Formats: sequence, structure tokens, C-alpha cells
Amino acid sequence: MSQHGWADEGFGAVADAFAGNFAEGRELGSAVAVFADGRKVVDLWGGTADERTGRVWDEHTVLPVMSVTKGLISICAHLLAEQGKLDLDAPVADHWPEFAQGGKAGITPRMVLANTAGIPLTERKLPFEELTRWTPVIRALEEQEVLYEPGIAYEYHAHAFGFIVGELIRRLTGRTPGGYFRAAVGDGLGLRTWIGMPQEEVPRRGRLAEAAGRSPLPDAGLLPMRALTMNGVLPFPGLDDPHGYNSPALLTAEFPAAGGVSSARGLAALYAAVATGVDGGPRLLGADTVTDAVRQLSGGPSWSGLPDLGARWGSGFLVDSPFRRMLGARSFGNSGAGGQFAFGDDEFGVGFAYTANLMGAGNDPRVDRLIGALRTCVGAPEPAAGS
Repeated sequence: MSQHGWADEGFGAVADAFAGNFAEGRELGSAVAVFADGRKVVDLWGGTADERTGRVWDEHTVLPVMSVTKGLISICAHLLAEQGKLDLDAPVADHWPEFAQGGKAGITPRMVLANTAGIPLTERKLPFEELTRWTPVIRALEEQEVLYEPGIAYEYHAHAFGFIVGELIRRLTGRTPGGYFRAAVGDGLGLRTWIGMPQEEVPRRGRLAEAAGRSPLPDAGLLPMRALTMNGVLPFPGLDDPHGYNSPALLTAEFPAAGGVSSARGLAALYAAVATGVDGGPRLLGADTVTDAVRQLSGGPSWSGLPDLGARWGSGFLVDSPFRRMLGARSFGNSGAGGQFAFGDDEFGVGFAYTANLMGAGNDPRVDRLIGALRTCVGAPEPAAGS
């Protein structure tokens, strides 16, 4: 597969790692972008955007980025907190009184961002058309009783994360979360990044494909799978389903925890804007906000009994952990199912993103190889053995 783009002097190791992923047959189509100290230093892409048609991946290709979307909504929440409009440690119900039903009066935005709110899903099953209309999901969340005492245990809030934080954004700003993200962040930075993809972008999107040998999904009746699929209505990954993650019906709606669409360049610029500012512009969030966001709040085995996979959460972001080694204690990011990843680090002044349409199988080293190369380029220390 041919690769295109460029890497600045001093970042050739990232280009070599990117080429290595293709040489080993691990890619269909992918892109990687890096900003350092606010300046773009790596912008690479290659391969096939849609294996059905053979359409090539070009510099404008966007892709469903799954739960990388949580980073977008989390940045919006921290932006509102920094502006004094949202207190992450006050009850959600202060702005959304109806949410207090069912033992939820004490739930705070920070608990939601840390996946400890005790409401990982709405148990009421809604048809797809109602999921896309926003208000029915909000009503179901209001009616939902907590499954465990808020704040005491980790459980991945796969979609509830985005709808709860998104409703707070809507009540505080008058905009849906996707609209607020574009108005407050995306438009000003010129990002090809959306929660709710514009119709005109539909023909330009990459199409997700599943790698051979990918691990089978857990029992669909388990709570984590019910949360991930909204009680089976959103098939996961459902690549050929009209309501799956290749579907324009899903991607043009607002699913603010997992329905985002972006280029790697857009995600890297977003995290660079938080970490350093871009092209001489101001930082999107201050250093104190990042300090607050990277403080580890949760991780380990889940409340429902899933084993510890090594992930550790701050306020809305994965932090450096055995699950995903980044650059260090100031790194913050989010992963997407199948291997996509984006993060920032204000100690090393980096914004990084990798998008790929071949959803990885088993031990998938693609992004780890890229981050390892980046670590060498910026002089970040290697993780301690066994950590």
C-alpha cells in the first residue's frame, strides 16, 4: 500500500512505524498526525478507505472514531467548567432537576466522566429512531434507577456518558453537544471532526472493516454489552447493519459518546489545542484544568465483574496506564474500538491521533508502535518494566 504525506526532521521514526504497520499487513487504510509545540510535524495517510469499492484513503478522509468521541465531549465539559458555567463536583440535578429521580440526586458530572456514576445504561429499550431524537433517551435516563451507589465503583458508561454530559451542555448553552462542539471548538480550529457528521461528508468517510481473527464479543446479555449496544439496538460493530457504525443514519445523528467522525489531523489538532494551543494560538484549556483532568479516579475490575484490563480514568480521559502507554503523567486521551486513539500531553507539548479502518484483532500493536516512535522523538522516558 502506498503512503502519502510527510514528517518533519526529527519525527522520521513515526513515519517508519507507520510504514511498518502497512508492510506487516496490519492495515487496510489509516492515518497518523502529530503536533509538537502547536505545530504540525507529522501528517501521514495511506491505503484503502473503502474495501468494497477500492476508494483510496486521501488527506480528507474521515472515519467513525467510536469512543474517541468521549474526548470531544469531555473537552467541552472542561471548557464549561473553566468558564465557571459547570461545577464538575456539584450534582447534575442542579442544572437538570428531573435527573434526580431513582437515587441519582448525588451524581456529579465528575462521576459520569470517571465512569463511576452508577448509571452505565438506560434499561428501557428504545427503538433506533427514538435514540436519534435525543429527548427519548433523556427521558429514559431520568427514569432510570442507579444500579449501584454512585461514586464507589468503575463501570464503563458506554453511551450514558455522552448523553448525560451532552444534556448538561444543552441545558447550559442551548445547543446540542455536537452543535456546541463545533461552535466552541471545531469551527474556530477548522477541524474535520464532528459529533453528528454533515450529510455532505457521507461520501468521503472511510468504511470500517473487521480483521480476521478478531475476538468474539461477550454474551450480548451481559450488562457491559447491553450498555455498549443500547440494549441491542445499536449492533456492535454492526459494520453491515443499517444501524451499525458504518451507517449514515447513526453517524449523522448525535451519539456523543461513540458516534463521532474525524480525520486524524482533526483529532491531533484538537488535543494540541488543549495541550499547547495551535499555530501560536492560546491553549483551549489551562494547565490547572489539565492537572484536574489527569488525576486518576477509577479503573480496575468493573462493578459488573469484568476483569481489570489495565485502563485508568481521570475526568473524562484515559490516563497513562498499562492499557495504553502514552508519554507520561500529563498524558490524556481516548481510545476507539478496533485500535483508534488520540491524546495530548502538555509536558511534552504533543497532540497525537491515529485512525484506522481495519479493526484490530488480538494483540494489536499498531498504535503502540506509533506512540513508541513518538516517545523517542520527543525524549519521553520508556515506561518502567512491568508497570
